[in-house]
Amino acid sequence: MSWTTEEFLACTIARLIGDAQHVAVGAASPVPAAACTLLRAQNGGRPRLSLLHKRRGNPFTEGSRELFDLAGQGRIDVFFLGGAQIDGEANINLVGTGGYPNSEARFPGSFGSAFLYFAARRTILYREEHSRRVLVPRVDFISAPGWSPPGVWRRGGPQALVTGKAIFAWQPEMRRFRLESVHPRHTADEVREHTGFEYDAPARIGVTAEPAPEELALLRGPVAREIAANYPEFAARVWGASA
Repeated sequence: MSWTTEEFLACTIARLIGDAQHVAVGAASPVPAAACTLLRAQNGGRPRLSLLHKRRGNPFTEGSRELFDLAGQGRIDVFFLGGAQIDGEANINLVGTGGYPNSEARFPGSFGSAFLYFAARRTILYREEHSRRVLVPRVDFISAPGWSPPGVWRRGGPQALVTGKAIFAWQPEMRRFRLESVHPRHTADEVREHTGFEYDAPARIGVTAEPAPEELALLRGPVAREIAANYPEFAARVWGASA
């Protein structure tokens, strides 16, 4: 059964979320939102899902401040972060490239990424583009660090990095990524060629599982309709769905 890249990544991320109880997703993250909505369709409305800055998806009366309170209390199990740059130590850059403050290119900014990276129990890094422009040896600006030295409080950290080509698992004791699997239609050599940072890899690298027909049916039915309410352009482009 054929599938789109967005459908494939949504199913992949859903499996990484696993049995989390409360998942929070940012405003510009329709694929992770679709992954969480897919899980909810499979599990009778679990996990709880909060969509930051979305008119129907944010249940908080005082906006995002309540989400930060929940994260500080340890009640956000999974959060998602991306970045204009991501390096091999799981640092992300949401500020700009080049020497700060005279950056060559400027981005929207870090917002609460550093706090949520520390406070959420697990963070899945996600960026569909897999290139040396994004996956760099060292970010130009650390918006949120992938690890912290001893004595610095930190509840959580990175679980994995998901791109359009592969899944990397985070190795906290080594502060380094390991190539976990390569997506169908791509190869390990291609991943190595387009990754700017060094990483570990097993002798035999697995292939990321493809979406099951049951997952695709849910994505193209109830998930598409629900996602359209908060990510209308995405739902229309991927599934032709409207709110």
